[in-house]
Amino acid sequence: MHKLTITIFTVLCCTSIYANNPHYEQLAAYAQTGIFHETSDQAVSYSEYAAMADNITWLVIMSRRLEKFIPDTLEREEFLRTVYYEATRAGLDPQLVLSVIQVESGFKKYAVSHAGARGYMQVMPFWVDLIGHQDHNLFHLRINLRYGCTILRHYLDQEKGDYFRALGRYNGSLGEAAYPQLVFDKWLSTWRYNASSPNG
Repeated sequence: MHKLTITIFTVLCCTSIYANNPHYEQLAAYAQTGIFHETSDQAVSYSEYAAMADNITWLVIMSRRLEKFIPDTLEREEFLRTVYYEATRAGLDPQLVLSVIQVESGFKKYAVSHAGARGYMQVMPFWVDLIGHQDHNLFHLRINLRYGCTILRHYLDQEKGDYFRALGRYNGSLGEAAYPQLVFDKWLSTWRYNASSPNG
């Protein structure tokens, strides 16, 4: 049996993620082009953010909402620029990604779950073997968000835009309502954004 097939089979058995080997091979091929080679913990710059965003309104409004989770202004703005960039790059709503992060890690950079998932978006280490590079540190801000957004985008595509099922796959709880509902609640209550409103 091919080494990659063995690795994927082991991952599926150990993590109870509902996908078959071809799906993982397709994700690996797709994501190899999307996961960058940098290993630094560098945040997205203002110029990179500006290339994606029309103005700084989103940054200002979300910074206010995030203050209770990340009190340091510089850290908070670097985090938000990176979330916006990586989410938009993956074709995801940045507010959805903020909601996932709040539910997954409570905005704790070095969070580790009982299953070993790491960082803001609680990425499992096996993803490094499947779609990344051995020098990737899943606690690094941009690497963690790049992985998380790439994986969530894949599941959303796989489920043809069904957020409920995509979020279930992301969390490894496909078919159960608790996790998607938590994310939806945060998305609608805490992180909803209306560009035409002065308060977002």
